[in-house]
Amino acid sequence: MQFQRLDIPDVVLMTPRVHEDVRGYFVETFRQDLFDSYCGHHTFVQDNHSRSNQGILRGLHYQWKYPQGKLVRVTRGEVFDVAVDLRESSPTFGRWVGVYLNDGNKQMLWIPAGFAHGFYVISEEAEFQYKCTDYYVPGDEYSLHWNDPDLAITWPLIYGSSPVQTEKDAGGHGLSTAPRFV
Repeated sequence: MQFQRLDIPDVVLMTPRVHEDVRGYFVETFRQDLFDSYCGHHTFVQDNHSRSNQGILRGLHYQWKYPQGKLVRVTRGEVFDVAVDLRESSPTFGRWVGVYLNDGNKQMLWIPAGFAHGFYVISEEAEFQYKCTDYYVPGDEYSLHWNDPDLAITWPLIYGSSPVQTEKDAGGHGLSTAPRFV
């Protein structure tokens, strides 16, 4: 497994070694000791799996009172995955990083607690899986608006069309009014 710190150093892109032969392939997707060395020790308490169609944007989500670290990956299709630093004390507060995750590169992204997270589906459909360091808590869910000019995220929109979102996500906060982490 290779670990690469991105422009926001606490966000880590993980590239597994893929072992292929006539049977197909084998990939080790998680190993606690290596994860601890590069990302710190975290306990995962919940796994989630979603399927979304092309043009869907899920996010940018976070929990404020019960923040979640997330280890995310795509097992089918391709997404553009984004993490936004909401930690006021961080030198990278308000900045974002984005990577393409797909079933071909098999990469994973570690997004620590204190970040908003979202993804946009590039392929006809995508299956997205992630591990969380805290449980989902209804009522503690927040979202940032996907095209907040203060964030200026460069989304790779299909045909330049606005993404499909839930009403809740479409009504997300701007960075200037969003609850933040210390």
